[in-house]
Amino acid sequence: MTGDLDAAITRAFREESGQVIATLIRITGDWDLAEECVQEAFALALRTWPRDGIPAKPGAWLTTTARNRATDRIRREAVGAEKLREAADLAAVAEPEWNDSGVGDDRLRLIFTCCHPALPMEGQVALALRTLAGLTTAEIARAFLVSEATMSQRLVRVKRKIRTAGIPYRVPPADLLPERTAAVLGMLYLLFNEGYSASAGTDLLRPDLSAEAIRLARVLAELMPGEPEVLGLLALLLLHDARRATRVDGDGTPVSLEDQDRGGWNAAEIAEGTELLETALRRGVPGQYQIQAAIAACHATAARAADTDWAQIAALYGELLRFVPSPVVELNRAVAVAMAEGPEAGLELVDKLAADGSLPGYHLLPATRADLLRRLDRFGEAADAYREALALTGTDAERAYLAGKLAEIS
Repeated sequence: MTGDLDAAITRAFREESGQVIATLIRITGDWDLAEECVQEAFALALRTWPRDGIPAKPGAWLTTTARNRATDRIRREAVGAEKLREAADLAAVAEPEWNDSGVGDDRLRLIFTCCHPALPMEGQVALALRTLAGLTTAEIARAFLVSEATMSQRLVRVKRKIRTAGIPYRVPPADLLPERTAAVLGMLYLLFNEGYSASAGTDLLRPDLSAEAIRLARVLAELMPGEPEVLGLLALLLLHDARRATRVDGDGTPVSLEDQDRGGWNAAEIAEGTELLETALRRGVPGQYQIQAAIAACHATAARAADTDWAQIAALYGELLRFVPSPVVELNRAVAVAMAEGPEAGLELVDKLAADGSLPGYHLLPATRADLLRRLDRFGEAADAYREALALTGTDAERAYLAGKLAEIS
């Protein structure tokens, strides 16, 4: 029974926290106050729901409780009549905001609301991931390849700009959605990535996050069927998710792409993703998500690992660098070059990245280097690189995988 209650509270937090926080932000205009009061509401739920039972409408219960906390906080800190009026207004039941955006899904509407063009792009994405998707600051920091302290400072700066510039937290009308779409796509992409390959914890996969990102991408594709990058993102997520069942073994340890059972890949997702990609490419407006989807399609449509067109994948990564000049993309291209031209060619590119210091603390850099050194029978150097990767990785599953590789060559 306790397990069922814990699961219900966890589900309520995942499904309701974004909406509750958004409501509190809208009616208080204070991001920090909203987040603190919602956390207090969930803490109270943990204490009272086991005794009183789970409310029929958990979201409404949490919203009322959080709003009451905010009202009490404002009254305690009130200075003058204006603050008291603010507390009185907050104590009243807030009417739902009128929506002329055309976005029917609550969570997607909130994501568009969070991605305000007056904020820097990274700030929009990070704020949406933290506030609406519930990712921790540490998880967001790893997604952006920065320290947790750096990401925490960025979030503080973004909230400060919202407050000092008086940026309103409200649903944008339909004609303003396009200027926010790039940030929304970036947020969904990183949300999926955290579900596809968790940055910390015990398990590599967090299917609930991946599934939510795919669901929202579907809603967005229905809303904007003429946007090729929207279709490209949905295609990319489906093509990656198609391999989910084969990416870990029975113990949760990662299985390399070449060793995965391709018969266990989701054929329906591959077919849908490929069709979406072809539709997007016919529009003749290429973009980063379409290119990444094309790379994923090269893997997903190869009947055997040996049939993979690595030369084409390397070329696509080169094209992707025009849109995303990132060292992570360069690392992925190095892997493709190694598969197409041999491990020495790939190692040369990886060593250059390591020498540049462009990916500090990124465990996949030494892990990739270790794999290439192993293929070249340079086992001593490979072992050192595996140890370096082990010290940097954030999940138990990846540690088990790397430890296994290290044991093979020791």
